[in-house]
Amino acid sequence: MQHYGISNVWLSGDFVTRSIVVVLMTMSILSWSVIFAKGFGLSRLRKQTIVAQRKFWTAPSYDEGITLLGSQMENPYRELALAGRDASEQVFDEEILLIGNLNSNEWVSRCLKISLDDYVARLQRGTAILASVGSTSPFVGLFGTVWGIYHALMAIGMSGQASLDHVAAPVGESLIMTAFGLFVAIPAVLGYNAVARGNKGAVHKLVRFMHELHSYYVTGGKSANKAADARKQDAATRRVSLTSGQALAG
Repeated sequence: MQHYGISNVWLSGDFVTRSIVVVLMTMSILSWSVIFAKGFGLSRLRKQTIVAQRKFWTAPSYDEGITLLGSQMENPYRELALAGRDASEQVFDEEILLIGNLNSNEWVSRCLKISLDDYVARLQRGTAILASVGSTSPFVGLFGTVWGIYHALMAIGMSGQASLDHVAAPVGESLIMTAFGLFVAIPAVLGYNAVARGNKGAVHKLVRFMHELHSYYVTGGKSANKAADARKQDAATRRVSLTSGQALAG
C-alpha cells in the first residue's frame, strides 16, 4: 500500500508532478489564511457594530460617543464619526476655493462617503484570492490528472501490456491530483461565499450608520456645532472688512 500513497506521489513524481503539488499546497495555505483573517476581522466588526448601536447614540455628547466607540485603529464607526465631525468643523473661503461651492450638508455627506468607501475597499481585500483559488485549483488538479494518465499510457507503451501493476501507480497519482484540487477548491469557494455574505451585512450597517450621522449634522448637529458656525461667521466678517477697507483706500 505504501507504493500508492500520497508520499509516493511526491517521491516517485517528476518535476511537473511536484510543481503541481507545491502550487496546490500554496493555494490551500493562502486560502485558509485569508479565511481565518477575514473571519477574525468580521467577528471584531460585529462587536464594534454592537457598541455603535448601543452606546454611541445614547452618549451625553458627540465627543463622548466617539470615546465610547473605542480607540482601535481599524474601527469604521469611529472613522465615520471623526470624518463627520472634522467635515462639520472645517471652514473654507468660499470666494477662493472651489470647494466653497458645496454647502455644509453636501460637504459632510461627501466626507462620510469617502471614509466609508475607503473602509469598504479595505474590507474587500483577500476576497480576490479566495475567488481565484476556488476557480483555478480544480483545473490545476485536472492538469495533474492528465499528467498522471500520460504516465500510465507511457508505462503501457514501454511494457507492451496494460497490466494492473504497470498502470496502477500513474492512475492512482492522477486520482490523487484530482482529489487534491477539489480539497483546495471547496473550502475556498465556501469561504468566499461566507466572507462575501458577512461583508454585505457589515456594509449595510455601516451605510445606515453613515446616514444617521448625516441626519444628525443636517438637523440636530447644527446646534451642537456652534463653534464651527462662529468661525465661519468670523471668516465672513473678515472678508467684508477687508473689502470695505480696500474700497475706502481706493
